[in-house]
Amino acid sequence: MLRFKLKELIAKKEFAEDRQITLKEIAAETGINRMTLSKIVNHKGYSTVTDNIDKLCNYFDCNVEDLVERVK
Repeated sequence: MLRFKLKELIAKKEFAEDRQITLKEIAAETGINRMTLSKIVNHKGYSTVTDNIDKLCNYFDCNVEDLVERVK
Protein backbone atom coordinates (compact mmCIF):
# COMPACT_ATOMS: atom_id res chain seq x y z
CA MET A 1 0.00 0.00 0.00
CA LEU A 2 1.14 3.56 -0.63
CA ARG A 3 1.10 6.07 2.21
CA PHE A 4 1.03 9.79 1.52
CA LYS A 5 3.14 11.93 3.84
CA LEU A 6 1.13 15.07 3.12
CA LYS A 7 0.57 15.94 6.80
CA GLU A 8 4.31 15.83 7.42
CA LEU A 9 5.06 18.04 4.42
CA ILE A 10 2.44 20.57 5.51
CA ALA A 11 3.91 20.67 9.03
CA LYS A 12 7.42 21.10 7.66
CA LYS A 13 6.35 23.96 5.34
CA GLU A 14 4.37 25.63 8.15
CA PHE A 15 7.43 25.54 10.40
CA ALA A 16 9.78 26.81 7.68
CA GLU A 17 7.47 29.68 6.70
CA ASP A 18 6.19 30.32 10.26
CA ARG A 19 2.54 30.34 9.18
CA GLN A 20 -0.56 28.17 8.96
CA ILE A 21 -1.21 26.31 5.69
CA THR A 22 -4.69 25.04 4.88
CA LEU A 23 -5.90 22.44 2.41
CA LYS A 24 -7.91 25.25 0.82
CA GLU A 25 -4.68 27.16 0.14
CA ILE A 26 -2.96 24.07 -1.28
CA ALA A 27 -6.01 23.42 -3.47
CA ALA A 28 -5.93 26.97 -4.81
CA GLU A 29 -2.19 26.81 -5.53
CA THR A 30 -2.16 23.36 -7.12
CA GLY A 31 -5.56 23.10 -8.78
CA ILE A 32 -6.29 19.89 -6.87
CA ASN A 33 -9.80 19.69 -5.45
CA ARG A 34 -9.86 20.31 -1.68
CA MET A 35 -11.90 17.14 -1.15
CA THR A 36 -9.23 15.11 -2.96
CA LEU A 37 -6.57 16.61 -0.69
CA SER A 38 -8.69 15.77 2.34
CA LYS A 39 -8.98 12.16 1.17
CA ILE A 40 -5.22 11.95 0.61
CA VAL A 41 -4.65 13.20 4.18
CA ASN A 42 -7.36 11.22 5.96
CA HIS A 43 -8.09 7.99 4.08
CA LYS A 44 -5.61 5.19 4.54
CA GLY A 45 -4.67 3.70 1.17
CA TYR A 46 -6.33 6.44 -0.89
CA SER A 47 -5.32 6.32 -4.56
CA THR A 48 -4.87 9.42 -6.69
CA VAL A 49 -3.64 10.18 -10.19
CA THR A 50 0.03 10.83 -10.94
CA ASP A 51 -0.81 14.37 -12.05
CA ASN A 52 -1.84 15.19 -8.47
CA ILE A 53 1.38 13.71 -7.14
CA ASP A 54 3.35 15.86 -9.56
CA LYS A 55 1.43 19.01 -8.54
CA LEU A 56 2.03 18.32 -4.85
CA CYS A 57 5.73 17.70 -5.47
CA ASN A 58 5.90 21.06 -7.26
CA TYR A 59 4.06 22.84 -4.45
CA PHE A 60 6.27 21.39 -1.72
CA ASP A 61 9.41 21.45 -3.90
CA CYS A 62 10.09 17.82 -3.08
CA ASN A 63 10.70 14.44 -4.70
CA VAL A 64 8.05 11.73 -5.03
CA GLU A 65 9.69 9.69 -2.27
CA ASP A 66 9.28 12.66 0.09
CA LEU A 67 5.53 12.59 -0.54
CA VAL A 68 4.77 8.88 -0.95
CA GLU A 69 6.16 5.77 0.71
CA ARG A 70 5.35 2.13 0.19
CA VAL A 71 4.37 0.18 3.28
CA LYS A 72 3.83 -3.57 3.38
